[in-house]
Amino acid sequence: MQTANPSQNTASASGSTTVLRIPASAPAGLITVVQPPASLTSYYKIAPSNFVTFAWNFSYVLATPTHLTVSAICDNGNTYPVGPTNGVIDGTATSVVWDLWSYQQNNPNKPLAQETYTLNIWDDRGAGAGRAPGFLQPYSGLKFAMYTPEAYTSLADG
Repeated sequence: MQTANPSQNTASASGSTTVLRIPASAPAGLITVVQPPASLTSYYKIAPSNFVTFAWNFSYVLATPTHLTVSAICDNGNTYPVGPTNGVIDGTATSVVWDLWSYQQNNPNKPLAQETYTLNIWDDRGAGAGRAPGFLQPYSGLKFAMYTPEAYTSLADG
């Protein structure tokens, strides 16, 4: 048996602490992204009122995380927090909505690039956490791209 790390323990109403015991034979927890489809590369427009929703399911997670961190890692090397709370969301959340335009307007020193990105999600143990029975394994399996639309040019202006 593996005892969950103390940050994974839960307190009861009486103030006592419950210790989570996870069998060493339990599989590592997984995330499966269900929106957008991981089998296709999705392209998102950086424009007003254009929101991106990422949604996922958990499997084999026995030690519920307190928080999840959701980031978009750009092929240019930059890392961007995903969602309205600087990339940190509740540990039981199964989706996050990202307002690309709002991010772009509020972060002029680190704008979103017209590039390909990889979605990363990890628990309280961090992006580099190793596989552990019952604990969420960091996820980095979804590729997507972003673009900025160009202004309309008529044929006459050509």
